[in-house]
Amino acid sequence: MLREIKEQITRRRALLIAPFAFAGLVVVSSRKGDDSDDHVAASGGDPGEVTLVQFSDAGENLGPAQLKRVVHSSAEWRKQLSREQYSVARQKGTDLPFTGTYYKIHTPGIFRCVCCGNALFRSEAKFDSGTGWPSFWAPIAEENIRTHKDTSLFMERVEVLCKRCDAHLGHVFNDGPEPTYLRYCMNESSLRFVRR
Repeated sequence: MLREIKEQITRRRALLIAPFAFAGLVVVSSRKGDDSDDHVAASGGDPGEVTLVQFSDAGENLGPAQLKRVVHSSAEWRKQLSREQYSVARQKGTDLPFTGTYYKIHTPGIFRCVCCGNALFRSEAKFDSGTGWPSFWAPIAEENIRTHKDTSLFMERVEVLCKRCDAHLGHVFNDGPEPTYLRYCMNESSLRFVRR
């Protein structure tokens, strides 16, 4: 009798746990599908490295280079970044609109990742979107960013991340100007402007 009760309890636990286990597998497999760097591991490349297009501070294209990913602990990122930068770049926060200065800048230069220095955008691709965030119609090189489906805030958006360190940069929308009709709506806290 005691054995039968134990077996029933074990079966019930299995039935209760099964949906949660299945949901966990779905989340893990969907994250793998969203990772644009899976081809590196599949092709035999080092998953700890990425191919990026390098740019000088003057904006000169120096060509592609294989670089190590930048990975730090939360404590190390906190030492390197200000509170606002950490909140946005490492915790996927959002700057308040019209609070920075980069949305107004039209000086020639490039915008780099505040976390790792990866070149992300040129001021020539910047436009006034009226949103209060720095907006660009294209990245400096497609190879230097990656995108990820973001379903937070009860909506579906496309998140933009630095390909070298996975810093959250902002989101991309399809309501931008010619020639791409895209609007890379970026957070100033994730960027560092380098004047040409």
